[in-house]
Amino acid sequence: MPSRRPDSTSRRSGPKRTAALAVGALIGALSVTALPTTATGAAKLDNPYVGAKAYVNPDWSARAAAEPGGSAVSDQPTFVWLDRMAAIQGTADARGLKAHLDAAKAQGANLVQLVIYDLPGRDCAALASNGELGPDDLATYQSDYIDPIAAILADPAYASLRIVNLIEPDSLPNLVTNAGGTAGSTPQCATMKANGNYEKGVGYALHKLGALPNAYNYIDAGHHGWLGWDSNLTPAAQEFKKAATTGGATVNDVTGFIVNTANYSATKEPYVKVTDTVNGQTVRQSKWIDWNQYDDESSYAQGLRTALVAQGFDAGIGMLVDTSRNGWGGSARPTGPGPTTSVDAYVDGGRIDRRIHAGNWCNQSGAGLGERPATAPDTGIDAYVWAKPPGESDGASQAVDNDEGKGFDRMCDPTYTGNARNGNNLTGALPNSPLAGHWFSAQFRQLLANANPPLSGSGGGGGDTQAPTVPGGLAVGSTTSSSATLSWSASTDNTAVTGYDVYRNGTKVGTVTATSYTDSGLAASTTYTYTVRAKDAAGNVSAASTAVSATTKASGGGGGTPGLKAQYKNNDSATGDNGIRPGLKLVNGGSAAADLSKVTIRYWFTGESSSAGYQTFCDWAQLGCSTVKTSVGTVSPGRTGADHYLEVGFTSGSLAAGADSGELQLRMAKSDWSNFDESDDYSRGANSSYADAPKVTVYVAGTLVWGTEP
Repeated sequence: MPSRRPDSTSRRSGPKRTAALAVGALIGALSVTALPTTATGAAKLDNPYVGAKAYVNPDWSARAAAEPGGSAVSDQPTFVWLDRMAAIQGTADARGLKAHLDAAKAQGANLVQLVIYDLPGRDCAALASNGELGPDDLATYQSDYIDPIAAILADPAYASLRIVNLIEPDSLPNLVTNAGGTAGSTPQCATMKANGNYEKGVGYALHKLGALPNAYNYIDAGHHGWLGWDSNLTPAAQEFKKAATTGGATVNDVTGFIVNTANYSATKEPYVKVTDTVNGQTVRQSKWIDWNQYDDESSYAQGLRTALVAQGFDAGIGMLVDTSRNGWGGSARPTGPGPTTSVDAYVDGGRIDRRIHAGNWCNQSGAGLGERPATAPDTGIDAYVWAKPPGESDGASQAVDNDEGKGFDRMCDPTYTGNARNGNNLTGALPNSPLAGHWFSAQFRQLLANANPPLSGSGGGGGDTQAPTVPGGLAVGSTTSSSATLSWSASTDNTAVTGYDVYRNGTKVGTVTATSYTDSGLAASTTYTYTVRAKDAAGNVSAASTAVSATTKASGGGGGTPGLKAQYKNNDSATGDNGIRPGLKLVNGGSAAADLSKVTIRYWFTGESSSAGYQTFCDWAQLGCSTVKTSVGTVSPGRTGADHYLEVGFTSGSLAAGADSGELQLRMAKSDWSNFDESDDYSRGANSSYADAPKVTVYVAGTLVWGTEP
């Protein structure tokens, strides 16, 4: 994941798409918008966020929900960072691009946000997010990184998804300010300016991805504290134009630009404007503003947009603002202008951005969540987005050995007294931070506490901010062909629990005050996954309960399909790591074809923790992971060798007599990524090749047809 650093040592709009803005004003937040028509075969949309339901990354969402109070924001859409080639196919602790796209479709989302971030010689002015490719590895970037991404996105299965690509954070801004002639310059940036591989790489990415009819490219444009000076703004627009017309790209491959990626600059400064004066002196001469033309991201985005249009970009070009960590709420937030005793007192007393220096970029102390993602919130702004997933570190506070190409940057060390880029000030970084992109619990909790706008129930004044406990013991009672009945144990709260929200497949379907719920209107012979959250009168909401699955009965009573059986092989010999990796096959030894939409398979295991949540992944399937659906169910009360099961189903398809499904490479992990103890798991075997597995059970329309349950 990226670090972010400005170079503040360098000193010295027109209206956008009124129709789109009018629609966007009605639509509001991304998480509640309606689904649009697909982009397949149609002209590209003016603003891809209008009418979009954005994908919520389950990996990030689970980590956020596991934190106290994190469920208040765990349903927000965040960008998926493809920060190395391995991220495309997926790693042991994160799903790959196809799996994200499949998950988006399963959510009913139609917009997925990606960060394209693996340029040769990446992050030339800092160390925390150095990349895997050397300065001259342009050909590898093109063939082994961009081309595979483009090939996956071009799959017709994903034609209904709008793909927003954030193109290469940090790269082009570094060529403007850090490639020679300033105190912040580095030899690495000078090399990248000389060989042109940043521009060639960005141009190639724009051209290759821009050719896809459902892709929308936004180039990273730094932030006001990096490029806001008049000596930087026009050169930046010229640099962006150069990259956008290199390697086959044209300005038509650019939907827009994004500002404040992974940074902390305020979206708007309500109490300090660069046009203000104090006792006849302009506030631009204050130490904080330092003669900048802008002091917040909204004004910078508008000014940059005007400069871009002057360079030949489309007059309707849109901007994104990353608001994930720039809220700056909490007790330190000003409530009005500062004193007028001097320009410095006025600016420092009234500015929302509470950093020591605008050049500080790593894990900033006192930061809070900013505006929630929203569509067309202002003139010329396509959306507020959460490009940097809150809770993911900017960089390690001390050197950490790793195989991710990430170095140690002293700007992440809270004891470091700085350099020319931050005016030789303390860094303001939080202590004990992990590697860039790794989960940083202390930072996430700070972001929640200092959120502005405040989160529900955290709006200050000493109100109730304690969420109820997580509902326990969620279980499926009876099922019919069209309903499922659930029950759970009561939650507790410091005041009182006022109700429970019930979620089916991630979507809220009902609210009750009792500890049971019957979900009706379901399809026959279909598996559904349920969770429950408790809430109190102050709006505090608990984390989600452990998920359970319910399979409705067949509409006509239904029966088993004779001859179906499961085969299994062990894809991971370790019994104590943080993943379970079964290989499964479904074999039809009968005389008739089997309707896969009615078939489910269960792999039984122990979770070692009654409160753990789980993540499931399809790493590869001969049938295609898009046809495979996975979830984890709870066994209550627990049985010997099993208190949970991995349930595998199929969205559609038919398995001919005598055929098998081919290999299903599956994976599970706990939401907190803690280790399993698989040594006593009921379904686990030691065989490394496929064999009949009577401890892996198969069901047709909910009826057991193969194997023995624990």
